[in-house]
Amino acid sequence: MLSAFVRAFKTPDLRRKLLFTLAVMAIFRLGSFVPTPGVSYPNVQSCITQSDGANDLLGLVNLFSGGALLQLSIFALGIMPYITASIIVQLLTVVIPRFETLKKEGQSGTTKLTQYTRYLTIGLAVLQSTTYVAVARSGNLFPNCALAQEIIPNDSVTTVLLMVITMTAGTGLIMWLGELITERGVGNGMSLLIFTSITATFPTSLWAIGTDPNQGYGVMAIVIAVGLLVVAAVIFVEQSQRRVPVQYAKRMVGRRAYGGSSTYIPIKVNMAGVIPVIFASSLLYLPALLAQFNSTGDGSDPEWVVWINNTLVSGDHPLYIAFYFLLIIFFTYFYVSITFNPEEVAENIKKVGGFIPGIRAGRPTAEYLEYILSRITLPGALYLGMVALIPLIALVLVGANQNFPFGGTSILIIVGVGLETVKQIQSQLQQRHYEGFLR
Repeated sequence: MLSAFVRAFKTPDLRRKLLFTLAVMAIFRLGSFVPTPGVSYPNVQSCITQSDGANDLLGLVNLFSGGALLQLSIFALGIMPYITASIIVQLLTVVIPRFETLKKEGQSGTTKLTQYTRYLTIGLAVLQSTTYVAVARSGNLFPNCALAQEIIPNDSVTTVLLMVITMTAGTGLIMWLGELITERGVGNGMSLLIFTSITATFPTSLWAIGTDPNQGYGVMAIVIAVGLLVVAAVIFVEQSQRRVPVQYAKRMVGRRAYGGSSTYIPIKVNMAGVIPVIFASSLLYLPALLAQFNSTGDGSDPEWVVWINNTLVSGDHPLYIAFYFLLIIFFTYFYVSITFNPEEVAENIKKVGGFIPGIRAGRPTAEYLEYILSRITLPGALYLGMVALIPLIALVLVGANQNFPFGGTSILIIVGVGLETVKQIQSQLQQRHYEGFLR
């Protein structure tokens, strides 16, 4: 593998792509430490050091921003608005006929949908930046910090407006950087920026576990060992697929015979990726957000607010774990059902003269694919649920929830993006008659 990296850097055009990708990733990380105008940087750093952690409602966004959210930097929103916009547009292709038509038009339709995604990203960035600035002004960004109210010393309308514009512009810049990587670099730009954000927090998280008096370096070694096992298991499942054979009949055109080849339809065990985990986390945040807005702050909260805070906020309550697990299973089936249409696949196979051996073309093929899909989605959903629960289990066993890096959304994204990027580099090496990473 090391020799393959050397050969990759010896290839001039591939070397330029790799260096360009690394340079953009470095710029992205640098922007995560540049504070937004109007923010007291010393007070923010003091609160990060003193506080036990940020507001639980912002944990997922802080993960995708690589810790930039807590520092209220120009890249505080990270890639999260773009992820949300992409998911919304993808779901709307099933609901809105116009979007579905654009999806079927090929490259021109995809370009139009990408443009809609950009517009929606900017709109969501304005909404989210306004919300985060309001949370920071109220002192709820760091609930346990004495200087939380002093993070934004001057909360005038002009200052708040400047902060919102700066964070929104930062999101637009991140989106542009991601598209530059996709166009001129190696791999998917947006995915690599998410990969950069998550991996940047790994050393700090591991070091915090080792220096914690209640855990120590022994626990850190156990966490690293468990993390390596989890990564190996995730790679194994992410690469697993059910191959449905497809045979194409021979056709005589003049004196030449066409077709007669055989291929397969790859149905992955985890077809939904990390989307169900994000959906489940977001849905569970809604009751906690509603309870926060109805909290009085003087200890006289309504009973339903107290119940939500005790059950759906801490993360270690059995009811929360059960809800989280069941929601992941539900959203896995839901997302797979809207992204893989057996009837459409069966119709496309029939149009090109293909068939599944032993299955008639048309409706029987669609029913057969539905049967396979329902059978293979169950282990995929259970796998996603178990991986997502690893941080919660770590909280119960060793109390390392906030510092436990190997689990949940982070490990799924890291493994998925890493595998895809390595495959792209390997394919480019093979095009130049070099051996890939694996012989």
